Amino acid sequence: MIEFRTATPEELSLVLGWAAREGWNPGLDDAPAFFAADPFGFFVGCDDGVPIAAISVVNHSPDFAFLGLYIVQPEHRGKGIGMGLWSHALAHAGDRVVGLDGVPDQQANYRKSGFAKAGGTTRYSGAITANEHSSIVVATAQQIPDLIALEESVSGAIKPAYLNAWFSGAGTRISLVDTTAGSVHGVCTIRKCQEGAKVGPLIARDRAGAQRLLEHAATVFGGALVIDVPDASGALAELCRSYGMSPSFETARMYRGVAPNASDKTGFFAVASLELG
Repeated sequence: MIEFRTATPEELSLVLGWAAREGWNPGLDDAPAFFAADPFGFFVGCDDGVPIAAISVVNHSPDFAFLGLYIVQPEHRGKGIGMGLWSHALAHAGDRVVGLDGVPDQQANYRKSGFAKAGGTTRYSGAITANEHSSIVVATAQQIPDLIALEESVSGAIKPAYLNAWFSGAGTRISLVDTTAGSVHGVCTIRKCQEGAKVGPLIARDRAGAQRLLEHAATVFGGALVIDVPDASGALAELCRSYGMSPSFETARMYRGVAPNASDKTGFFAVASLELG
């Protein structure tokens, strides 16, 4: 018997394991921060009580939600289970604008559900020469409200619960603040993943600030870095290429409803995660 219901924290950890096997390379400490975003925003489809499909529709605010973690176990695909879970989960968003990052082979299906492309994101990966900068410090609890507002200025969407947990850090996730000139000049979070480490979000006022954050981030865990750069951040993409980072896969940022409008278009912005925005 197929059942659709809200996922438990333990099931969210299971789903992130599925994501790792799909090659999505989630962060090692993603589950608690994801669950803090909206404890009722994660769903599983079960066959006789056993989870076989998953999706998230996280309500970040009264006006905005984000869809991700859409996975059906391979042996259960093509049976309508994913579509049933999709409809069940989208009801959680109500009349909110809903965003997602869609891989190329699913974008046509998303359009059928009312999603329209508003841009794209390219993943860059590679080693960056590690270099500590004296202006870079670990984020404090007192800085987090300013960091959440800074992220809203470049993404156009407020995500307080998610980013409060994200910027608070964890054993394998650290947020770094650029305090050039004595103020919050920029921020980036680096988190250890199944393979390497991902940087995101990254927000910088200028190229020099982005360089400081990336080079300092490279000192945290060592090895290659991965960063997801929106099309609108062409200056950051060029900086990644200048470091020798290579583009890999691309996703389309799509919205059901009117896409958020960022007030700050500096060109140095990378998303936190493709799963939650």
